[in-house]
Amino acid sequence: MISALYISYTGLLDPLGESQVLQYLKHLSTPHKITLLTFEKPANLADSDALSSMEAKCREVGIEWHRRVWHKRPSLAATVWDVFWGSREAIRIARNVSAEIVHCRSYVGSLIGLNVKKATGAKLIFDMRGFWADERADTGRWSRIGLAYRAVKKIERSLFLSADHVVSLTRAGVREFEQFDYLQSNPPPSSVIPTCTNLDLFRVSEKKGQAFTIGYVGSVGGWYLFDQVAQAIARLFKRDANASFLVINKGGHDTIRTELGKANVDLTRCEIRACNYDEVGEQTARMDAGIFFYLPAWSKRASCPTRMGEFLGSGVPCLANSGVGDVAEDLASTGTGVVLPAAEDGMVDMSEIEQALTDLVNLSRKPGIAAKCRETAEELFSLENGVAEYDRIYRKLAGTLS
Repeated sequence: MISALYISYTGLLDPLGESQVLQYLKHLSTPHKITLLTFEKPANLADSDALSSMEAKCREVGIEWHRRVWHKRPSLAATVWDVFWGSREAIRIARNVSAEIVHCRSYVGSLIGLNVKKATGAKLIFDMRGFWADERADTGRWSRIGLAYRAVKKIERSLFLSADHVVSLTRAGVREFEQFDYLQSNPPPSSVIPTCTNLDLFRVSEKKGQAFTIGYVGSVGGWYLFDQVAQAIARLFKRDANASFLVINKGGHDTIRTELGKANVDLTRCEIRACNYDEVGEQTARMDAGIFFYLPAWSKRASCPTRMGEFLGSGVPCLANSGVGDVAEDLASTGTGVVLPAAEDGMVDMSEIEQALTDLVNLSRKPGIAAKCRETAEELFSLENGVAEYDRIYRKLAGTLS
């Protein structure tokens, strides 16, 4: 049994933490001793029922969960504070549990993990999740000549050079970082583990009726180009008087209604609802097709949309855009979706939306498409495959892989 300390700057009480941290670790905790350190938002910690429930979930699978308060403002100073005190606690925990591996999610967690490696000699897994500094630059939050960007790129260099193993969400991401000048002669060992889905929570169901329902799951704003999604829905409603739009989202309902209103979408044909993570599958099963658009910036080549695995796992083909991770390549090669090209202005090229909608509706009605989508999800996005690869990495780094 390998002792691993997992560090996540994303809180376990956040939906993303439950879906993309706990779902993996509860399976890895069977063959290995897992200790978890997360940074939780104060509001989430104040929810005693949610906290008690999550503590019980961790206890049930033998995960020792440590948590610190996540600080937001002032942004840079708050993160430095969290890294400093988080490193001290992580080193203490690693020594107490004799951690052989420190597995770190994203850049802040990995910076803390790098300090653990230096202090204890534990092997470092840099689970990068994306090119963080470039994501901020691509959305205009940071300047590429600014101090914050340059500092994080320096940290990124240290992480790539110090990591004993790098995990990327996409093949495209690996191709990009292996071209960095300081890695071309000696890239680190790496694996591609996409954003996996607990397919036990997502099932194919027989659709009822003739009306076409297109669905959207997750956050809006920022990367997600929901304004262009709204434009696509407006075009769909104009051509199909019976079509409806189902949105599953927490916390962005006002933005959703505003953007749909701007696109002149009939809100009476839209259902906007919030639900818990374990209820999302029930809702995606009601959809005939899914839609998601991401800003096709350079940094998104390392991104893998969570919703893609969830849609496909429910037997639902997708309408998406190119320029984001392996999305276009995977949908095209498996025949499970329709892809719009990126426009010259860095957005989604909507000039082909009419043909794309026609193709999507036809694809959703194609015999056997639900089974093909499910098969693709099991091949590319199953949690079992992701866990198996993490287990292989753990054993290789610990020297126990035969």
